[in-house]
Amino acid sequence: MADIFEEVDEELKEENLKKLWDRYGRFLIAAVVLLVGGVAAFKFWEAYTQDQRQAYSEAFISAISLAEEGKNSDAAAAFTVFAEDASAGYAMLARFREAAARRKDGDPGAAIDIYETLAADDSIESLYRDLAVLLSVMAQADTGDAKALSDRLAPLAAEGPWRHTAGEYLGLFALRQGDTATARKRFEAIADDAQAPQGARQRAAELLQTLGK
Repeated sequence: MADIFEEVDEELKEENLKKLWDRYGRFLIAAVVLLVGGVAAFKFWEAYTQDQRQAYSEAFISAISLAEEGKNSDAAAAFTVFAEDASAGYAMLARFREAAARRKDGDPGAAIDIYETLAADDSIESLYRDLAVLLSVMAQADTGDAKALSDRLAPLAAEGPWRHTAGEYLGLFALRQGDTATARKRFEAIADDAQAPQGARQRAAELLQTLGK
């Protein structure tokens, strides 16, 4: 008798499962297909982005190698092409490197134009916009108007990671304008700043000796 009940129970279970499958089976299959498809799509995208990052990296390194070999014109051209298709971060770095290559290739005007474009680009972080301002001023240091360049550097010298370099150039621009007292204050501030890079402190100390501290 117990065996009959077990058989009936099993038949009922099978019947219930069949009803459930008839009712919900297609949804289960769809869910599985979507899951598998989602995983496949994710894996494809992961592989694609990895390949893309690898391609970006190789192209960027290739352009850097040209610059290191002294082929500045070729390097600048390579960075230009690279920046047109690269992701935002890589494109920004490429523009900085292109500007450096242009300057080394004897075209400071092109370098300054690139730096000014970067400095005015609100889509990049202020840290890099400030760096672009600093590099633009440095590229004009020998020929630009000392007062105008000083005005652009003053905010950078007040705070931030570029303050020591900006302070050095402010001291040099003060000397160009004949303002020895301001120059001395700038160099003293750097020489006495324990957080300033060693090279900057050493240069400031040497300049102070020249000025007769």
